[in-house]
Amino acid sequence: MISILDDFLSLIYPRVCASCGNTLYKNEKVICIFCNYRLPKTNFHFEKNNPVSEIFWGRVNIESASACYYFAKGSKIQHLIHQLKYKGKKEIGIFIGKQYGLDLIDSPQFNTVDIVIPVPLHRKKQKQRGYNQSEQFAIGISGSMKIELDTRSLYRKIASQTQTKKSRFKRWQNVSEIFNVRQTDSLIGKHILLVDDVITTGSTLEACANALFKVPDVRISVAVIALAAN
Repeated sequence: MISILDDFLSLIYPRVCASCGNTLYKNEKVICIFCNYRLPKTNFHFEKNNPVSEIFWGRVNIESASACYYFAKGSKIQHLIHQLKYKGKKEIGIFIGKQYGLDLIDSPQFNTVDIVIPVPLHRKKQKQRGYNQSEQFAIGISGSMKIELDTRSLYRKIASQTQTKKSRFKRWQNVSEIFNVRQTDSLIGKHILLVDDVITTGSTLEACANALFKVPDVRISVAVIALAAN
């Protein structure tokens, strides 16, 4: 009965791939198999020294860092992230997170992570958007890695301006002291996976990591949906 109802609803509201717009088959969810295979994956989670980890060298002591995809203007990845951030397509973040979490489990650099923390939005921005896109990515990772999701401990105390079109120094200046940590006892000694949607200069993630390093004996790794060129 449920299958018949699903078939009927799909005629009225066709399920389409968030990447290419083609109709999804019954066994496909969010992104079709063809796109899923062809999206530009980095495989950085198997490389200790990679273009994402290098961003933080000499700036903040990150254990490991990785990105699921390469980001390019006009690409399908940009299209997916635009839908995730501005079109209410939360399922895109969860879907990518679930898949990437399975990749991270197989990586010696990430399989010791205890807890996932998304880069927080300011409460006003989150109320306006209705959700935090990085949290959706974190939900997926947490589910497939079977580890705790923490959306409370790290918070944004000041609403910063958009980072788009800012220089590297301006991006760092914009976010350098806007994050703080509460409920630190639950984080002591943990290996934290800090996640975001896109990394360019790393300024936001650096600021988050510096806030989290107020907690004793934490280790911090980073995972993002996509790496964009500086």
